[in-house]
Amino acid sequence: MSTPRRTSSGTTTLWRPTGPEELALVRESGWRAWPPRLPEQPIFYPVLNEDYALRIARDWNVKHSGAGFVTRFEVETGFVGRYPVRQAGGETILELWVPAEELDEFNAHIVGAIEVTHAFR
Repeated sequence: MSTPRRTSSGTTTLWRPTGPEELALVRESGWRAWPPRLPEQPIFYPVLNEDYALRIARDWNVKHSGAGFVTRFEVETGFVGRYPVRQAGGETILELWVPAEELDEFNAHIVGAIEVTHAFR
């Protein structure tokens, strides 16, 4: 299983495929935080590689929301290491599972802005 991409600045690069509604809430945060999970969403799951995020945004978000976006962001490596890497399918289908009740703390450890890297419609 691969490991998260760590940078020389002490951060780990993560990606998140998202639909337009969630992206609007990220925009409202000033591109600094992920919105709270809905009651039926107990886990926030960023992914460890861009290819996996691309597939979800293109193949799932577009179908269900009319648009899909891939975001990239950095989280402090020392903090993000508390979350085990989960293999959700094939060898490169890797996620972190952040419990919804820890999302505010997770957001506090994001370094810099959340960036949109790809958009699908």
